[in-house]
Order: sequence, then C-alpha cells, then structure tokens
Amino acid sequence: MKILIVGGGGREHAIAWKLAQSPVKPTLYCAPGNGGISEIATLVPIKATDIEGVCNFAEENKIDLVVVAPDDPLVAGMVDALEKKGIRAFGPNAAAAQIEGSKVFAKNLMKKYGIPTASYETFSDPEAAIAYLEKGSFPAVIKAEGLALGKGVIIPQNLDEAKTAVRDIMEDKQFGDAGNRVVIEEFLTGREISVLAFTDGKTLLPMCSAQDHKRALDNDEGLNTGGMGAYSPSPIYDKVLEKECMENIFLPTITAMEKEGCPFKGVLYFGLMSTKDGVKVIEYNARFGDPETQAVLPRMENDLLEIMEAIIDGRLDEIKLSFKTEAAACIIAASGGYPKSYEKGYPISGLDKVDGATVFHSGTAKKDGVFTTNGGRVLGVTAMGETLRAAVDKAYENVKKISFTDMHYRTDIGKHGV
Repeated sequence: MKILIVGGGGREHAIAWKLAQSPVKPTLYCAPGNGGISEIATLVPIKATDIEGVCNFAEENKIDLVVVAPDDPLVAGMVDALEKKGIRAFGPNAAAAQIEGSKVFAKNLMKKYGIPTASYETFSDPEAAIAYLEKGSFPAVIKAEGLALGKGVIIPQNLDEAKTAVRDIMEDKQFGDAGNRVVIEEFLTGREISVLAFTDGKTLLPMCSAQDHKRALDNDEGLNTGGMGAYSPSPIYDKVLEKECMENIFLPTITAMEKEGCPFKGVLYFGLMSTKDGVKVIEYNARFGDPETQAVLPRMENDLLEIMEAIIDGRLDEIKLSFKTEAAACIIAASGGYPKSYEKGYPISGLDKVDGATVFHSGTAKKDGVFTTNGGRVLGVTAMGETLRAAVDKAYENVKKISFTDMHYRTDIGKHGV
C-alpha cells in the first residue's frame, strides 16, 4: 500500500512514524517532508499547499491514500480536489475545515448551537475594533480571523498594546489576509487542555488529553509560537471533566457541523479552558495539533492506518481506541530568534547520543548524511515514563545531548502538570 503524507513538520514526522508501524507495512512518501522523515519515507519535492502538484503525483504514482496534515491545504480544499480524482484522502474537506480557517465561522457556530466559549465581537474595521477595546477590560484576546501559523493570537495587557495589535494585524497585515477581520474575546482564566478526536462525522472518539505550551520563553513569557512543547495526559482531565466535554462540547460540535451541511471527517482538535464556569472552547483546529501529536501518538496502541481507513469509510464506530498508561512529554528545540527571524543551515550534533526517547524532526534538512537546521522549530524530543515527572525528566535528559548553534528550548515544559 502506498501512502503520501502532505506536510513537512514534527506532526508529519510523528504521523509517518506511527503509520510505519502498521501491520500493513505501507510504502511511505512525504511532500515535502524533512530530514528526519527522509529516514522512513521517500521525500517528494512538492509544497504542502500545491494542490495540483499533490494530485498529479498521487495519480501518476498510484497512491492509495493521501494524508493531508497541515491546515493551509485543508482549508484550501486539497481533500476535495483529491476526492474529485477518485483518490482516497484523509482529512476534512474545505467546507468542514473552515472551523479552523475562519475564527468568525467557529465563534458563530458555537454561539448558534450553545457550545460554551468566551464572549466575543468581530470587526472588519480597525477603528471600530479600537473603539470597542477602549470600553473593555484587560487583558483581552485579539485573534486574526484566518490562518497564521499558530501565531495569530495576541493577548494585550493594556489599551496601548491592544491598539498596536489591531494596527499590526489589520493595517500592517502582519499575518497577511488572515488579518482582514479580527475577533476580540474576553480573556478566560483557568487551566488549558488540548483534546484531539477522531471523527467520521457521526461517531467521535477522543484521544488522550494533552497540554501545549505556546509561549516562546519559560513561565509563559515571550511571543506566541507554534508550540514549544507538550505533555500527555493533562493532570486535570479526569472522567468528570471528560464527560462534561463530551456532552457540552465534543458531540454538540459534530452535530452542529452536520446540521450546517459540512460534516467533519478527520481529526478535530479542541483547545479548551477549564474555568470556574465550566470548560469552554478556546479554539478548534481541523487537524492533528503540533506538538501535541508528538506526545499523543506515542501513547496510542491502535494501528493509525486502520483508524484513518475507518474514518474515510464512515465506520469509526467499529474502532475502540486504546492508550498506554505511561505519560509522554515532548520538548521542542528551536532556532535562536524563533518565532521571529532566525538563521538556517546549522549542523545538528548529538542525535546519535539520544537514548530512551524519540526525536521527531520539525525543521531539518539532511545532506551527505548530516542533519542541519531548516526551520524555526527544529526538533521535538519525546520521552515516555511511568509518571509525567519521569517522562519530562527523560525528555530533558535527552534534549541536553543535542546541540546546534543558537539552539534554545523552554526549561519548564510540564512544570504545572507534575
């Protein structure tokens, strides 16, 4: 069986790593992939957003399944294009992917169907947004409506910061057209939880919980990034909270999408906040989260390929998910300067010294047998342990064996979970 994975980050490496363990023993391809993925899949020099290129490659090479992992090609309709050509594809179509692609769509969906979320207003005029902020309280949350590589959320602490954020997003187009509209939300306080769930549009199977760390620096300081580390499970996500989420958020979301005429098939990511008023949705993602995937998939005991096939065929109700009791922790090693500007091309040393951990490559290249840096987030080091403390300690023990020029990582991943 031939499988093409679209994307080139740590999430895609984790997906490829898990698919490679399938009893089916598929032949893997990845477009465009990265240095680490090249060890288990044939890299294809096609951009993840090149819909025509991916479709042509899949057709010409008789690919049996295309796994579309990143948000951009999903929102742009890659799954739709593949299905039109009769190629099996895993992931939501464009109509369903707007649950991530448009924050306005997502917030309106939650409002219409009574799914708990932060109160909000939407603006397409920067002056109107600023006038609204002048009457509000701080901190506030300002979100670019569209896709912004996980960085389109700003949390100003005062009015001056808020005005700057609005102008950066809407006038200076810091995130391009993603900032044509903004959503301004109330700031929720509590503990964050990430839950990824498989769904075929009718049946929903949540995976084990996780916790992401978005800020670049320790103690949740610095700029928002695509994620500097994750751990699983969340210590606060117990059976009571899981039941609340299933009844108030997970199933209502799937039902709402079906009623709106855009049933969701694939992986739906729920970014949640446990507040004094119950659990609320911070955001939806229309795919596996990154780096949560690197902490969740190593705990999953199922054959990922079998699950993907069941979702495409609408028979997810036949699957029973199973996860290891061990905890997992993933530490991201990033390039100096990330999430702003950074240099590429530095040799990476110490990968051969890693012991008792799995290294997922996010932004690497491989030439003449040498791995070099090729992105902002470079590596994700994932370790398992009987306890979360043990997993975190083992992950850090191995991160310290790796080095490249200007490498930096947070030293407090999992601190609040252990």
